[in-house]
This record gives sequence, C-alpha cells and structure tokens, in this order.
Amino acid sequence: MNEHFNDIFVTTSCPSQQQLLDYVQGKLTAEEQHEVEMHLADCELCSDALEGLAAIKEKEKIPGWIREMKWELLKKLHKRYRTRRKSDNYIYLTVIILSVLFLLLALFWAYHFSALRR
Repeated sequence: MNEHFNDIFVTTSCPSQQQLLDYVQGKLTAEEQHEVEMHLADCELCSDALEGLAAIKEKEKIPGWIREMKWELLKKLHKRYRTRRKSDNYIYLTVIILSVLFLLLALFWAYHFSALRR
C-alpha cells in the first residue's frame, strides 16, 4: 500500500492512528496515556477522532475497517490517476498530429508557391 496513506496524522505532532486506537482500547502505559491526554486537551482534530473511535462498539474491528477504507481510497485515486493520464496522452497525441499536419501544410505551400514562381 502507498506509504503516503498510512496515517493521516503523519505530518502533524498528533499521535498516530495506532496510538489513538491503543488509547481507546486501553493498551497504553500510564505515561503514554498521559501524553495522549495532554495532546487531546489542545487538539480538536484528535479529540474528534477519539470521540468517533470511542463511539464504536466493536473496537477490535477498527484496524480492519481502516485498512479497507485505505484500500478503497487507493483504488479510487489510482483509477482517477489512470483516467487523467489517458486524457493527457490524448492531448499530447493531438498536439503532435496537429503539429505534423501544420508542418506538412507549410511544406506543401512553400513548394507550391516556389513552383509557381518559376
């Protein structure tokens, strides 16, 4: 799976998804739990994420759901990239064909007018 989609909190100082999951499931040490709680006091994004995770009854299924959502997102992004890439190829092909036609037309006119002058 693409490394860029592993954790939405990668570019921030927020806890990782796994840390938030472990916090909700009570798997963190007291020190780690305290660090997460200190962060939650200042970060609305993480507080909202934690609130959503806490509302889920079957917490053991959360990692599987996250993997599934990431996979679906990657498939959609790949499909969109492929579609965009195809249209870019068609644009390049059209420009090349028009350039060749213009060049051939210019050569024809140059030859035609030089032949009329003789």
